[in-house]
Amino acid sequence: MKTLSLFSNIGVAEAFLSSIGVEVVLANELVTRRANLYSKIYPNTEMICGNITNKEVKKKIIERAKTLNVDIIMAAPPCQGMSRACRTQKADDERNLLILPVIEIVKNLTPMYVFIENVPSFSSTIICVNNSLTTIAAQIEKELGMQYYISASRIDTMNYSVPQTRKREIILLTRKDITKQWHLPKEDDSLISLEEAIGDLPSLDPKVTDLSEKELISLFPDFLSKLQKAQKISKWHKPPTHIKRQVLTMIHTPTGKTAFDNNKHIPVKLDGSPVVGYRSTYRRLRWSDPASTVTMDNRKISSQNNVHPGRYIGQNEFGDVVYSDARALSLFEIMRIMSLPDDWPLPDDVNEAFVRSVIGEGIPPLFVKKVFDEIISTNITHEDYISRSS
Repeated sequence: MKTLSLFSNIGVAEAFLSSIGVEVVLANELVTRRANLYSKIYPNTEMICGNITNKEVKKKIIERAKTLNVDIIMAAPPCQGMSRACRTQKADDERNLLILPVIEIVKNLTPMYVFIENVPSFSSTIICVNNSLTTIAAQIEKELGMQYYISASRIDTMNYSVPQTRKREIILLTRKDITKQWHLPKEDDSLISLEEAIGDLPSLDPKVTDLSEKELISLFPDFLSKLQKAQKISKWHKPPTHIKRQVLTMIHTPTGKTAFDNNKHIPVKLDGSPVVGYRSTYRRLRWSDPASTVTMDNRKISSQNNVHPGRYIGQNEFGDVVYSDARALSLFEIMRIMSLPDDWPLPDDVNEAFVRSVIGEGIPPLFVKKVFDEIISTNITHEDYISRSS
């Protein structure tokens, strides 16, 4: 079945689709850098780089999608305007209005199915259309309800074999002349823990920007041997870079705890004064649970729930308890937590900080695969559909 991907970013969501017979034939992304990387990862997909709100870009998307006989549209409009992290949510926020070109493209193409994903507050977000206030849910129903069955659900991806809690709203549309209506798959009976996801990966010591190489080896005698072992697994399993005072704090922070709970080794500023921050920062993850939501800022110890769980080492010469992996997660560990395949073809020359950031915007591809499996496994192919229609 042939698919159009809107707001495609670098293609995190579609990482498994080709393996189940879903061919993403066309994609659209606004940001050139993202579009270029998408094309390197998925060279067989035609990319249209441009603003979907631009009439000419939108026209080109529609025309190419018709030529390519698209069966499915998947869309993930930017969520910053409706996220809980956004303190002021305005009805005329241009980011929230990006659902409107999606609706217009659906109306022009009339695909068999539509997959829309966003933050849990997506449907209830108030937008201004033709000088009238409405919700996104009401606008979708008004424009597409006559032709499509509409199913909206709030989910957590950790319930679908993804080792990460990530709450989203999923809207599935099925054209009313299609026999198989699209619904979400059944939730799993158990969760995938962080231990199951990354527990087999070699330990890594952090790089420390304000230490010389000699000082680094003095602090972490096994730094190079650990790095060599890790690189045999993946070139992306390498340690993030941190500053010494943050690393020393995390060395003494137990698994699942925040450094703010330390009696002695608390987070401090450059002048030695205590850091004031949320308890979700300077926090190690727990091996026994799925990971916390991967954010765009996932390479900092001081950001939200980013620090490796670590393993108990013992006591140092001062009697302090110490733990391994005093660092944020490696990019390869992030990929595992996002359920990306180990062999996902990232180009060797890609900027790691850039990839970390955009991955934090994505939806786990294993969840997407499970959702698409619901129609692919029991539905007719595009060719069969065309044959029967004619």
